[in-house]
Amino acid sequence: MKIALGSDHGGVRLKNCVKEYLQQENIEFKDFGTFSEDSIDYPDIAREAAEAVADRLFDRGILICGTGIGIGIAANKVPGIRAALCHDTFSARASREHNNANILTMGERVIGRGLALEIVKAWLAAEFTGGRHNCRIEKISEIEKKYSLNRGDDSRSLKNE
Repeated sequence: MKIALGSDHGGVRLKNCVKEYLQQENIEFKDFGTFSEDSIDYPDIAREAAEAVADRLFDRGILICGTGIGIGIAANKVPGIRAALCHDTFSARASREHNNANILTMGERVIGRGLALEIVKAWLAAEFTGGRHNCRIEKISEIEKKYSLNRGDDSRSLKNE
C-alpha cells in the first residue's frame, strides 16, 4: 500500500506522528508537505496529494489540517476523490467499508496523537465491502461527472432555480 501524506501548518505535528507510524509499519508513503509550522494554504497540499491518489500513483491518502475540514473540502474537489473527515475509529472504518473513502482527513486541533493513530490503523485496515454500497458510490461518481470542470463543454450549470 502506498500513501499520499500531507498537511498544512496547522496539522504538521500530527502529520509527523502519522509519518512515524507509517515508517514503523513499513508502509510506503510520500510526504507532500508542509514541513514546518510556517503558514501555508491547505488547498495547495490537498490538490497535489489528491491528484496523486486520483491518478492512482498512491492507493490512499491521509491529509491533516487544524480541523480536517478545509483540507478535506479541497481534496474532494478533485474528481475521483472521496475524502472523509474522521475523528473516531467507527467513522474511519465505515468510511472505507461503506463509502470507499480514498483519503482520510483529520484535525490536529481536534484530536490527540493517540486517537489519531488508532483512527489511521482502523482506516488502513478496513476495506470497501462493495455489495449494496456499490450503487451508492456509482451515484456519487455520476454527480461528480455532471459537475466536473473537465467535461470539455459549456453545459455545466450551477443555476439557482
